[in-house]
Amino acid sequence: MFWLFVSVFVAAVVCVGLGRNRALAVVNGEFSRLHSLPSYHGGWLAMTCAGPALALLVLWSLLAPRVERALVFDWYADRLSGLGPAQLEGLWRDIRAGGGARGLHDALLADAVRSYADLHAAGMAVLAVLLAVVAVLGFLYGWRRIAPAFRARHRVEGAVKVFLVACAGFAILITIGIVFSLIAESLRFFTYVSPIDFLFGLSWTPQQMAFRADQVGGEAAFGFVPLIVGTLLITAIAIAVAAPIGLLSAIYLSDYASKPVRAIGKPVLEVLAGIPTVVYGFFAALTVAPAIRDAGMSLTLDVSSESALAAGVVMGIMIVPFVSSLSDDVINAVPQSLRDGSLAMGATKSETIRKVVLPAALPGIVSSLILAISRAIGETMIVVMAAGLAANLTLNPLEAVTTVTVQIGTLLTGDQEFDSPKTLSAFALGLALFVITLTLNLIALRVVKRYREQYE
Repeated sequence: MFWLFVSVFVAAVVCVGLGRNRALAVVNGEFSRLHSLPSYHGGWLAMTCAGPALALLVLWSLLAPRVERALVFDWYADRLSGLGPAQLEGLWRDIRAGGGARGLHDALLADAVRSYADLHAAGMAVLAVLLAVVAVLGFLYGWRRIAPAFRARHRVEGAVKVFLVACAGFAILITIGIVFSLIAESLRFFTYVSPIDFLFGLSWTPQQMAFRADQVGGEAAFGFVPLIVGTLLITAIAIAVAAPIGLLSAIYLSDYASKPVRAIGKPVLEVLAGIPTVVYGFFAALTVAPAIRDAGMSLTLDVSSESALAAGVVMGIMIVPFVSSLSDDVINAVPQSLRDGSLAMGATKSETIRKVVLPAALPGIVSSLILAISRAIGETMIVVMAAGLAANLTLNPLEAVTTVTVQIGTLLTGDQEFDSPKTLSAFALGLALFVITLTLNLIALRVVKRYREQYE
């Protein structure tokens, strides 16, 4: 399938040159006789040749696995009659993976693997022939339409517009699908647990619930308050670290630093955004947390080995580039005429920045802070390694806490049954976090709208 995609792409590139040359040939090289530029004719030919072939590839990749599974299971229906849905799903994964070292000794799996391999190879051969036929027909159609009066630009730009609308619509549909899936699974969870108990409960102990019927479980509690308090506590610490450092760095790089310093300083600062979060987690667990604990002990303070302060500080370091880079771009976008007018009236450089530049750039700065907050709320690995998994209801940054995202990851790790409140609670947590993040974004939009009207 990969090489088929590559072949379609190569065909499109070749058609761009052929279409351009064809357009020049029909007018004997006189550009003025063409309705559209030769490059548009090349794009038209590439679109007619590779477009239908690409659509066929996408459609085949979506439907072929389902057809292959149905055929293979139908061939061995008598030998699969005793397997449940989960076993059939696992068997299908093994079949597509070639059986594996363990499964090849099973006669059923070995036969199914051979049948699937033959079926898949035949399907790829048929697909290759269909792609060749579709591409050739599309090429011939596009080639014949190229003429001096042909409106290639309108066709190409119209197709691009349709593609952009489709991408936007697909993104919206994905968002709607995510929201509805969260709502549906959350409603299932609320059939087991009261929404009041979930939203206002002060204890979170889902692990005490029995996972299987043969296990002995305790009294599980699904209180959301300890998780959101821990999330907001760590996020507040992170923003308290990232906001001043990031904003002051942006001000220095945009208005005070020389060009050589800016050319080196900004890329170095943005390297922080490329460090994996697990590396930050190790740094927090092995360096920052022990340092905070030792400092607290020297001050006779009771500091946990895993604390919200350690996680928040390291998370703040991680999101500094989000604040700094975006704020720097926004500050540089402020018209130079505003700076010049302020300086001409006798204001100092610092006064110009405080009273003119920062207010004018405030909408963008707020957007960068909201992005940083969203990034901090969604972080998991640093919290797992530095703050722990204990759902403690506390505002003390020296104690261990946990966050909503950590608990979602914990609940959905390993083999799970989606009929138990323990697993379904992860979707309720996701829905609550979605609502909180949406609220923050709406507040940010109101702030941006208000100050944008003031300064534009």
